[in-house]
Amino acid sequence: MTPAVNVAKKAQITFNLHEYEHDPSAQSYGEEAAEALGLPMGRVFKTLLVAQEGNQKRLAVAVVPVDAQLDLKALAAALSVKKVAMAQADAAQRITGYVLGGISPLGQKKRLPTVLNDSAQSYETLFVSAGRRGLEIELTPADLVALTAAKVANIARY
Repeated sequence: MTPAVNVAKKAQITFNLHEYEHDPSAQSYGEEAAEALGLPMGRVFKTLLVAQEGNQKRLAVAVVPVDAQLDLKALAAALSVKKVAMAQADAAQRITGYVLGGISPLGQKKRLPTVLNDSAQSYETLFVSAGRRGLEIELTPADLVALTAAKVANIARY
């Protein structure tokens, strides 16, 4: 099991795991997950890491639908900082303990400030990476917020 799954088990929340065959040539990990599982793109969320104030050691997590782009200005406002930029891939992998395409908002090596896009609340359950490519965890938005201490805000652009 992955650290993300272990966090969910330890918290004794209700969740489901969904596994699919990852295609190494997939252009978008999140879109691949939605298509493989037959889900609407808006119900599958990607986990993105940003550097606050340009500092690659001061990262934060954004969780947005796979069919949306992250609004960096809105995320900066939600984090109460002047600006954010996408984190470098190696920094994101090192600080979370996950590989790209498998970064989960759950079970990261270090708890980071997390913001969940508010569209998540329109679903009974949502899907995020369970900590490796080809594995998604389905849980309620409320449980995701509770387990990550996430703030909920409109941080996506369509």
